[in-house]
Amino acid sequence: MRVLLLFLDGVGIGKKDRKFNPFFEARLPNLQKLLGGSIPHALQKHISSKSAECIPVNATLGVAGLPQSGTGQTAIFTGVNGSKIFGRHFGPYPPSALRPIIEEKNIFRRLKDRGLSVAFANAFPQRFFDYTNSGTRRLTVTTLSCMMSGVPLRAADSLRKNEAVSAEFTREKWKELGHGDVPPISAETAGRHFWEIAVQHDFTLFEYWLTDHAGHSQKMNFAVETLEKFDDFLGGLLSLFDDKRSLLVMISDHGNLEDLSTKSHTRNQVPCIVAGRRRQTFLSGIKNLTHISASIVSILAGND
Repeated sequence: MRVLLLFLDGVGIGKKDRKFNPFFEARLPNLQKLLGGSIPHALQKHISSKSAECIPVNATLGVAGLPQSGTGQTAIFTGVNGSKIFGRHFGPYPPSALRPIIEEKNIFRRLKDRGLSVAFANAFPQRFFDYTNSGTRRLTVTTLSCMMSGVPLRAADSLRKNEAVSAEFTREKWKELGHGDVPPISAETAGRHFWEIAVQHDFTLFEYWLTDHAGHSQKMNFAVETLEKFDDFLGGLLSLFDDKRSLLVMISDHGNLEDLSTKSHTRNQVPCIVAGRRRQTFLSGIKNLTHISASIVSILAGND
């Protein structure tokens, strides 16, 4: 039994409106096939197919204002309502007051403490390591969790060996990042690489932050391209996915991309899409973002 977590930054469930919601403008055959031909929207938040389930998940966490990445991701990856503890939503990075919680309760640490193998599949360029080595701590919850738990962050060399996944899948930007010897690939191939990483671990995470970036841009063409690349990646992953021994979870921290009429985040519910083994058991414990990590730990701790 293994769990693959695809974290999509800034993806909510919006209206079925092609003018403002790129989910209904983009070509998404793999996501649609997974969900029985449907895409979640405000009038169809629950979807059940022979392969997967989608449920809406509350991302506001009982706190006024617009959800933000720092506190929303704290909720996902630690199971703690960081927004309520901090007194408001905060982002894009977690406030320093929440770092002790992230260090103690992050999902990587909790799984490692149970003797399970974990991996963060994203690749980071050398300039990122130069940045962190300079002493800065303006880092996302995911990278902080890894650094605090002894989980290696993958560099360009891992990407060259196909043992990591580029943030935008295709590696087209790595030459600009100072790594001209990293060859480009298709997003579909990146999806297959992600599977090959995941089969070596009990829990594997990939973070796709471009969805939030595309939402803030309010540019439909960029948003469509961002979603279609993800769909190609998903197709590559699903072409190898073993649904008898694996659980695939897709979750977001807040809404944004689903409504390009606004540059801001939204208070929309976010989709939790689950495919594979024990998906009903996993979803039975999910009401809001704080339940994601606990459900993953429970599934893997049982590991029957």
